[in-house]
Amino acid sequence: MYLNTIQSSEGARKKSKRVGRGIGCTLGKTCGRGHKGQKSRSGGFHKVGFEGGQMPLQRRLPKIGFTSVNGKYTAEVRLSELNLISDSVIDLKSLIKANIVPIFTKKAKIIQSGLLTKAVVIKGINVTSGAKVSIEAAGGKVEV
Repeated sequence: MYLNTIQSSEGARKKSKRVGRGIGCTLGKTCGRGHKGQKSRSGGFHKVGFEGGQMPLQRRLPKIGFTSVNGKYTAEVRLSELNLISDSVIDLKSLIKANIVPIFTKKAKIIQSGLLTKAVVIKGINVTSGAKVSIEAAGGKVEV
């Protein structure tokens, strides 16, 4: 194979439109741009969403952002916060009673942050894999 023998495959190179070649071709005179107006002119470009000077729709609407519906009902608990609870069995009610999570919390998850110094039994609370290892190392256990 030589560089001078390489050819592109059939249909790979499309011929460009030859505009402004008289009324016989479809693209004569106005060259397919219609009559008058900004878009017909050379350099007649406007940004996506431009509405002729009117305030664009994306700027008229308020920025709302995203708030998770379940976010206010879930909470994270650090390992070090479990030391503040006097109970040996920790569940969601004991976390609420100790003011570690808000009253309306429906789900909690214990994350590995800080050290756990006492043996506790975790019931009905999700635990990360790292936190589970730390709880078991302190002599406690996790019950799902």
